[in-house]
Amino acid sequence: MNIFSILIGVVFILNVLLAAIVIFLERRDAGSTWAWLLVLFFIPGLGFILYLLLCQNLTRSRLFQWEDKQKVGIEQLISTQIQQLENDEFVFRSDTARSSRNMVHMLLMNNDAVLTEDNRVKIFTDGKEKFTALLKDINQAKNHIHLQYYIFKNDQIGKKIIKALTKKANEGVTVRILYDELGSRRIPKKAFEELRKAGGEVEAFFPSRLRFFNLRMNYRNHRKLAIIDGKIGYVGGFNVGDEYLGLNSKFGYWRDTHLRITGRAVHAIQTRFILDWNQASERHDINYQTRYFPEELSKGTVSMQIVTSGPDSEWEQIKNGYIKMISSARRSILIQTPYFIPDTSLLDALRIAALSGVDVRIMIPDKPDHLFVYWATYSYIGEMLKAGARVYVYNNGFIHSKTMVVDGKISSVGTANIDVRSFRLNFEVNAFIYHKTIARRLSDSFRKDVALSSELTLSKYVQRPIIIRIKESISRLLSPIL
Repeated sequence: MNIFSILIGVVFILNVLLAAIVIFLERRDAGSTWAWLLVLFFIPGLGFILYLLLCQNLTRSRLFQWEDKQKVGIEQLISTQIQQLENDEFVFRSDTARSSRNMVHMLLMNNDAVLTEDNRVKIFTDGKEKFTALLKDINQAKNHIHLQYYIFKNDQIGKKIIKALTKKANEGVTVRILYDELGSRRIPKKAFEELRKAGGEVEAFFPSRLRFFNLRMNYRNHRKLAIIDGKIGYVGGFNVGDEYLGLNSKFGYWRDTHLRITGRAVHAIQTRFILDWNQASERHDINYQTRYFPEELSKGTVSMQIVTSGPDSEWEQIKNGYIKMISSARRSILIQTPYFIPDTSLLDALRIAALSGVDVRIMIPDKPDHLFVYWATYSYIGEMLKAGARVYVYNNGFIHSKTMVVDGKISSVGTANIDVRSFRLNFEVNAFIYHKTIARRLSDSFRKDVALSSELTLSKYVQRPIIIRIKESISRLLSPIL
């Protein structure tokens, strides 16, 4: 009993010390602080371990050291655009981009997100179409192929891509794959053996130094990028796995949104890949070479900024971009997201828009892939219904799309969900697009998905069973740390 009492005392003291760290040293927001205090109080000991694995940020200054690196390949363009915008000398080719000048300036100043206006964009909402196009571009590559995915599986589509990459590496094409170790934890290293033998390079982002124990597991690279010859870029929600082809019986059809981009925006995507690769690679850093930033690019008319965010950033750039879009809305806001757990600032922006008469429509899945996140989503959706928003529950499989369209003019497509994890903890990337045609195509896709959805009305929501109300309440308390 004495030993047991001593153990209880030690756990209690550790909890008190950790609570002091959470409150006084880490300076978290109040919601996150209270959520972690609840975890520490209800599950002492285990809560301490969870905090170390999922939430410690005392070593962030050591974990993230690439913030001061130059934006490889586009640094001169960044400084030029900032100067031109501040002197009111920037010549916009697009009226839509010109009308969003303040947003362009914000994303450029806080994220070095250059505005490019010569792009062509193809939208994919089906995994089979996206991977067919990607494999075609891989097979036609002449110089280099850079792939970056949160999840890369060793299944049918994963093996097919690795086989195609191995063939290109044997032809002398430079091939690099960067995957997130946590997201791709099930892929064996031997899956890339033939690719490496052919000269391909493969790196894991924030790998574990101890098996099954990674103090950096909470900071994951959620980006999905592909760059072919510096001329073609991909960004969006699809990872590499058979479920993204609709082959998983649990989720059924996988509805996502991905972009294929040609034009100068590819240079910004390339820069992001190089920075992430150089952080992950210890021996094979990529240095600036003109072949990675070719001048011979196809000419289009789509204006866009490639915006990134992560725990290495002072600002929550993608969230700020969302809020700026929402605050600019005069007629409509269309949102598709698998998770809807906004922080106070974004939730207030959406509620104000809905209460002001803006037609706010939100689409979420009808099935969970993370239970606590699912029920927390329903809790926040209830607030939007009360503010007058319309909510649709997608019934044709699983919707993983992360899109926002405002007034049929500006739009965003990328990897960032509407949740605290995407805004503060994950490394994300979104394309913010100033083009009416692209906005119209995304709006058309939204309307087609409405036909495959059921509307969740306020009257239906208030009639939900008591057990669901309890699940929502518990999940909402934990939402700041989900």
